[in-house]
Amino acid sequence: MSGDSKCGFVSIVGRANVGKSTLFNKLLGDQLSVTTHKPHTTRNNIRGILSLEHCQLVLLDTPGVQLSHRRLMHRVMLSNALSALQEVDVVMMLVEPHIWNREDDYLLEQIGQIKASVVLVINKVDRIKDKSELLPVIDGLKARHAFDSIVPLSALHDPEVTALTTELCRFCPDSEFLFPRDVKWDRDDAFVVAEIVRGAAMVQLQKELPYVLYTEIETLEFTESLATVSVVIWVEKDSQKSIVIGKKGARLKAIGEQARRRLERVFHRKVMLSTWVKVKQNWQDQQGIVSRFKH
Repeated sequence: MSGDSKCGFVSIVGRANVGKSTLFNKLLGDQLSVTTHKPHTTRNNIRGILSLEHCQLVLLDTPGVQLSHRRLMHRVMLSNALSALQEVDVVMMLVEPHIWNREDDYLLEQIGQIKASVVLVINKVDRIKDKSELLPVIDGLKARHAFDSIVPLSALHDPEVTALTTELCRFCPDSEFLFPRDVKWDRDDAFVVAEIVRGAAMVQLQKELPYVLYTEIETLEFTESLATVSVVIWVEKDSQKSIVIGKKGARLKAIGEQARRRLERVFHRKVMLSTWVKVKQNWQDQQGIVSRFKH
């Protein structure tokens, strides 16, 4: 690696459903984080690695900040989001134009207590039809905090995000790359499989079961040409189990087929996937389970 290389840790933070995981996946060019229209899809801090020509960005996708945490799971997710502000080089805060609420205020207050550079990303600017309205939006956000940089974009619709990566690299320290260029994430295979199956379930279920499920690997075996995977989808009630399975097993089959196709693209081999649905009442308040999601 040449002497002019840079490498930095970047936390992607923001309130729920502001587009963090969509941007995370856009930057990586791959879908590691689960993305849906529902808030709080991301539970863990998920780390992905983007290697450019002379700069490597270690990106941390985080759960959306929510201050009304009724359940233990919500409190753990908030703790994960705040922990991502520590010991990073750059904090990338996502907001939406014309929307600012108490979660944004709270997060900005936390950001004000750290020394990292702060890049504000105004996401979903495609919703501003009259582009002359964008400058007043930027001016209003500048008045809230002395951001090191402000980048407007649409994570969903922009074909590329070069302007953003250029800004992020600008605030990274001079350093050798920490990861090989071909590495895209530092999670183990079991985590990736569980997230892909959970993501397929979230897509297939739409609004019916937003957050009452989690996935657990029972079997994960690899040969050179085959991956054998068994995954349990846990819910909290028998009625929810019936919804996940669907009429004559149709919905569970659709979840499995979507997940299998994605797994085969990720692992570059044939995948034999078995999925099961089981009930564990009130799992979101059980310390032994929720602790698995802690950063």
